[in-house]
Amino acid sequence: MQNHCAVPNCTSSKSESHPLFRFPHDPERSKKWVEKCQRTELIDKTPEQLHKYYRVCGKHFEASMIESDAQRTLLKGDAMPTIFETQSQSQNGQVKRNREMTKDDETENRGRKKMKKTQANTVHADAQTAVPEEDEYKQYLKSLFEVLVLLGEQNIPPTGPSDRKQDDLRESNFQTLLDYRMNSGDEVLKKRYDVNQECCSSAQLCQLIEACEKCIRSKLVEEVQQNSFFSLLTDDLVKISGEWYLPVFVRFVDQSNCPQERFFGFLCFEGDGDVLAQKLLSEMTEGWGLDMEKCRGQAHSCTGTHFSKIKTFSAKLIERYPQAVLTLRSTRTLNVSLASGMTLSGVQLVMATLNKIESFFSQSKELQLELEHAITIFYPDKEQKANELKEICRTNWTRQDDAFEVAADILEALLLCVDSVHDNEDMRWNDQVTHNALEISKALVDFEFIMALVVLKNIMTLTRAFGKNVQGKAPEAHFAAASLKAVLHSLKEVSDNIDVYHEFWNDEAVNLATVMEISVKVPRSFLRKHHSESGNIQPDSYYKNHLSVPVINHIMEEMNELFSEDHLKFLRCLSLVPAVIEQNKSTEPEEESVQAFKDYIPNAGTLSAELHCWWVKWSKKGKGETFPSDLHETLQQADLKFFPNVLAVLRLTAILPTLALEDSCNVAYKRFKMYMENTADKCKAKSFALLNINYDVKYDLDSMVEVYMNTYPDSRE
Repeated sequence: MQNHCAVPNCTSSKSESHPLFRFPHDPERSKKWVEKCQRTELIDKTPEQLHKYYRVCGKHFEASMIESDAQRTLLKGDAMPTIFETQSQSQNGQVKRNREMTKDDETENRGRKKMKKTQANTVHADAQTAVPEEDEYKQYLKSLFEVLVLLGEQNIPPTGPSDRKQDDLRESNFQTLLDYRMNSGDEVLKKRYDVNQECCSSAQLCQLIEACEKCIRSKLVEEVQQNSFFSLLTDDLVKISGEWYLPVFVRFVDQSNCPQERFFGFLCFEGDGDVLAQKLLSEMTEGWGLDMEKCRGQAHSCTGTHFSKIKTFSAKLIERYPQAVLTLRSTRTLNVSLASGMTLSGVQLVMATLNKIESFFSQSKELQLELEHAITIFYPDKEQKANELKEICRTNWTRQDDAFEVAADILEALLLCVDSVHDNEDMRWNDQVTHNALEISKALVDFEFIMALVVLKNIMTLTRAFGKNVQGKAPEAHFAAASLKAVLHSLKEVSDNIDVYHEFWNDEAVNLATVMEISVKVPRSFLRKHHSESGNIQPDSYYKNHLSVPVINHIMEEMNELFSEDHLKFLRCLSLVPAVIEQNKSTEPEEESVQAFKDYIPNAGTLSAELHCWWVKWSKKGKGETFPSDLHETLQQADLKFFPNVLAVLRLTAILPTLALEDSCNVAYKRFKMYMENTADKCKAKSFALLNINYDVKYDLDSMVEVYMNTYPDSRE
């Protein structure tokens, strides 16, 4: 509060005994007072602030506006300051005032110095007290984070196991471990509990988890930035707390030249088209801090229902960052990836049924033996073929490039098996198993399933070998790059003669359906939508226009898009792998493809000479000497330091999402799958998943505390 007049250069003093009046509460009058007093710096202050801290003395008001009695002096309700001195009057008055105040000022200055000294001592004492309080608060937060990290590493939900309200942590796993710490002698937690009757509220727990997520992701971003270029990968959408999320991974080569993948978290996948794509990119760049200018590859795994949205996102990514080459992802085989992206009802029926078959037979060994028994029945005179099929069925065959061919071979045995389980004559199976068997059986006897399976089997035969090679060892992947042209030519030949090929496929499907006693008909869902035309539609014509033609067109389009020239240049750089050099001794590494990376290598001027020396080094090896067989082994060669350009190209090639990672480098995806499969839906949480999957990231509790305190500076109150 001011004890003097707010009017500039006002000469009133204590000796003149002018009363001081507060600024009015009314906003309009308060504003006019400021204008009259010519105090422009006070315009932004509120009427409450002006009323509380600023005064105008009585000499600036007309005498008729001031009312006095024996006890106090008041202003009339509409009083306005109107009397102000000119500059010369102000200066003369100030000279007189200065003389009168000299002695008073000396006395006041002595008192003011004494007061400042007292205040300084108080501030110093407060600062000394604040330091232990700050340290104690940090120790308290470290205790909370230590418990939270422990729960995250073990995938134990902090708010479980009861179904109590979310804002009640009294019986939560988190509170149970805090109680254990207090009972074990954690005095800081005890003190907090004694004061607040709780160690942590539900709202604070959410803040702690968010701080954990921020801290871990900042470490991931830092790790990626240290190693320059990376590729962006996404997996099938997952549902968490009723909303769709997109899992995001990043592949890079670390400081030890080992290709790595890291799980970066989930992105909300609600919305459509360009708006959704822009939102996803903004979250990656602005929210997470990824430098997408360093992105050199992208790969996506997605089913047909969300395929168009993922395509839009991929196109937007390439539009903004043209060097982010679209590729296949190594965690899904080519043929399965091609089929999963189709929205055709028949293809989706096949893919959904294959997933059900895998889930059904993987739940018990007895069911697997039941299927093998059925295979024996249908191959009585072909024991070798039966044994091969049994061996295949013991693997995850529904995810392989030959899945459609295997499914066609065991289709009759499959139907016999699931029908037998559903009949359950010997009462071996529970109700859930028999119900699942019935669901599979219904799909297998649908002619739309039979027709789609036959079409997929025949077309995917053309891409099967290519897909297996491109995701194989370096020599096979390098060979695949050279064979793509022949694959595309075969697909075009089928497309150009689709009438002839469809006739063969239709006959095969009809014959199979006849043997299995399945009616050949148009899908009921189509007939319901086109009731007026149902009498004129023949199955042969329908499946040609709604299945065979769209399938071949989709596969050709996807193959051209997935294996662009930029992608092939990456694959051709596998010619630098010693096993490929040994296989093609007469041919030096393809310099033209390597030159595509001239902007990312240390010394483009010496590239040709360096490539020749590298070729000589490995092509002159004697018989019996071992060669690094893949990219991972090549990157671990100690003498790569003498070939800096080759090393740079190999590191860039290693981030290509198409190439499979070594098991030791692929832990992030495995942990992600385990989390999604082993965690109950009600316990899944996107922030906690990041903590669980990345528990090996090198972070410390102090950094988490720092992130928390910076993010929530008012949390101590």
